[in-house]
Amino acid sequence: MNQAEFQEQLLQVMEQKEHWAWSQFTGGVVAKGKLHIHMEQEYEVYVRDFPILIGKAYVQCPIAQVRQELAENLFEEETGGLHAGRPHPELFLLYPEGLGMDLERFNRITLLPNAKKYREYLHQSCGSLGWEIGTAISTLFVEGTKHDRSVLDANAPARPAPPLKDHPLVRHYGLDVSYLALTKAHRGVEGEHRDSAWRCVTQFVAEDKRPLVVDAMSRALTLWKSYRDDVAIACGLSR
Repeated sequence: MNQAEFQEQLLQVMEQKEHWAWSQFTGGVVAKGKLHIHMEQEYEVYVRDFPILIGKAYVQCPIAQVRQELAENLFEEETGGLHAGRPHPELFLLYPEGLGMDLERFNRITLLPNAKKYREYLHQSCGSLGWEIGTAISTLFVEGTKHDRSVLDANAPARPAPPLKDHPLVRHYGLDVSYLALTKAHRGVEGEHRDSAWRCVTQFVAEDKRPLVVDAMSRALTLWKSYRDDVAIACGLSR
C-alpha cells in the first residue's frame, strides 16, 4: 500500500463517519429532557479523557516531529493554553451548564453498552497498539469528520461553520451563545489540528503498518456507529 492508497483508504473511512440520527440531534428533535443523555455519554466516552488518549499515543512514538505535533495538541486540549484559555473538557461542560442541567450528573455517568465498548476500544487502540494506530485513532478518527477530505483537497466541501447564533443548541434549545466557548475554540484550532493529524499519519507511518492503521480505523468506525445507535435510541429517536 503506497502513501496515496493509504491516504485514500483513510479518507474513505472518514467519509463514512456519519450517523442516521445526527440530523435529528441538530434539528431539535430530541426532547430537551433527554438531551443530557447525549452529553453525558459524549463526555464519559471521550471528551473528558481525550487528552489522555493523545498522551498514550505520544509516549509510544519514537519520532520527534510527530511527538511535537502531538504535544501541541495535548497541551491545548489539557490546558487551553494556546487558544481556548481553559481545558477543553471544562469548556464542554459549559453546554449542559448553559442549558440548566445538573452538572453533578457528569460525575456519575453510567455508560450505555455500546458506548462502553467504544470507549474501551479507544483506550486500547491508543494505549497498546503502537503510536501509529494511537495517533490515527485519536487525531484522525476522534477529532475528524466526514469532511476531512477538504483538509487535503481544496475543492472538496469543507465542514459547515454556520454563525454561532444558528448553532443547534442555540436555535432549538435556547442556549446563550456565551456558552459556546468550546465551539469557538474548535473553530480556532481545527484547521491546524486537521493538517497536523493528516501529516503525521500519512507521512510518518511506515508502509508495513499502513494496513493495520486502516483496519483499526475501520474498527473504530463500526464501534462508533453502534455507540451512536445506543445514544439515539436512549434519546427516543428512531430511523
